[in-house]
Amino acid sequence: MTTPAAGSSRPGTAPVVIGVDLGTTNTKAVAFRTDGTLEASHSVGYPLEEPHPGHAVQDPLLILAAALESVREVVNQVGAHRVAGLSFSSAMHSVIGLSPTGKPLTQVITWADTRSRVQAERLRASVGGLALHRRTGTPVHPMSPLPKLVWFREQEPKLCEGVGFWVGIKEFVLLNMCGALVVDHSIASATGLMNMATLSWDEEALAIAGILPEQLPEIVPTTAMLPALTDDTAAAVGLPAATPVVVGAADGPLANLGVGAVRPGVAACSIGTSGALRVAVERPAVDPLGGVFCYALTSTRWVVGGAINNGGVVLGWAGDALAPDLAEPPEEELLALAARVAPGSGGLLMLPYLLSERAPHWSSLPRGAYVGLSRAHRREHLVRAALEGVSLQLALVLHSMRSAGLEVNRIRATGGVMRSPLWRQILADTFGMPIDFAHGQEGSGFGAALLGMEALGLIESIDVVADMIEIEETVRPQPAAAAVYASLLPVFAELYDALVPTFTSLRRLAPSLPIDLDLDLGTGGPAGGSSST
Repeated sequence: MTTPAAGSSRPGTAPVVIGVDLGTTNTKAVAFRTDGTLEASHSVGYPLEEPHPGHAVQDPLLILAAALESVREVVNQVGAHRVAGLSFSSAMHSVIGLSPTGKPLTQVITWADTRSRVQAERLRASVGGLALHRRTGTPVHPMSPLPKLVWFREQEPKLCEGVGFWVGIKEFVLLNMCGALVVDHSIASATGLMNMATLSWDEEALAIAGILPEQLPEIVPTTAMLPALTDDTAAAVGLPAATPVVVGAADGPLANLGVGAVRPGVAACSIGTSGALRVAVERPAVDPLGGVFCYALTSTRWVVGGAINNGGVVLGWAGDALAPDLAEPPEEELLALAARVAPGSGGLLMLPYLLSERAPHWSSLPRGAYVGLSRAHRREHLVRAALEGVSLQLALVLHSMRSAGLEVNRIRATGGVMRSPLWRQILADTFGMPIDFAHGQEGSGFGAALLGMEALGLIESIDVVADMIEIEETVRPQPAAAAVYASLLPVFAELYDALVPTFTSLRRLAPSLPIDLDLDLGTGGPAGGSSST
């Protein structure tokens, strides 16, 4: 790492880079020094609206306002004279239709929006569906912008006639803050529209979407510098207009960077409401069956892995459905119940597809299921099987990553549920390898700041982060438990294919089988969670 100038390491004088993370439920700005010290942070929340079944949308102007406010508050905390630059992170897979003058014609169609389910399933089942996934790195799934654009073409043709540009939320924010219509390699790689080999828009994908290349932003490297802040933006955030702005990357790849999982063989695992497992590689790769995604971090470094919809949300469901008598909040008591049961839950498996699922099957079809239930099982077994189901699903993602030819021999994990010693151990046992738990970094926001530091020449390379991150604990697998989960994984894996006909029948019958309870399912969106992972 570049040595700071004399005196610049003192708090209050050292330069900082502000990472701006445009998330699904809030935007957070974080100011970091080049040694990885967090100096200031501020977040501003906004709603994820679900006006119709399958819709998960947001107001782009609210997110723009949140970005300006969060940056302004951090600038106020650290002082404008210390800000060396801004760098951006964003949730992936969003779509906004803009007029030829850049005004929003649609809301932000988020990654959690599943209205394009029919289009995604049709495209995925087509002759070229898998080839499209392997060429662009983006699974053909309702989360992806490509099926969303097909939906607009088929369902909103009049609106499409007036759209001058199709962008994501980061491109919209940067257009308004800097006056530049660009998209970085990382966000572009998560659209299903960019060819990984050429780093340019894929002609076949654009033809499927029914759009022209000139309707999309210019693709630029994640370290690209934008010309300047607009005068209005500079005044709004309290920075000089000439403050450098680095375009940045997508939140998933930046989360790897934020926990220091940038070296070969080191994967990042995060479990919040949803979950993900990703490893950094030098060349893009997708497994033969299309079980993983491949998104860019830089033009020479990629992140391969998979996201699951059902992480901590499964534990929340278990508390509501299986243990409503427990004290609020019930998480600790639920985990204590699960700890009373031996690994394997007495032969009970749970498919944790409460919010359908993404990796490695990339289908909106599946639903949750308990298999192996007997009269001897109690709620302790049901709760533990739920935790084990989430971990086994991530183990399937790990298997797909290895099928893509990737080496994974170490994992760094973060996320809210990872505070639980029981869940930490189950995860290590299920993966069958040591897991390092990083100490309180800011994830994607820290990753954005680091990428900005490299672009600005403040650090030699983003590789320095591997030695910056403090590991608070390493959990090693227990051999007996790891053997149990290794024997259960192939059984768990085959259940999905076995139940596809049942899932299909239940979807057909669903309109005649309403859930009559007045349930509060929260605001996490159809895909559950506050990140695109």
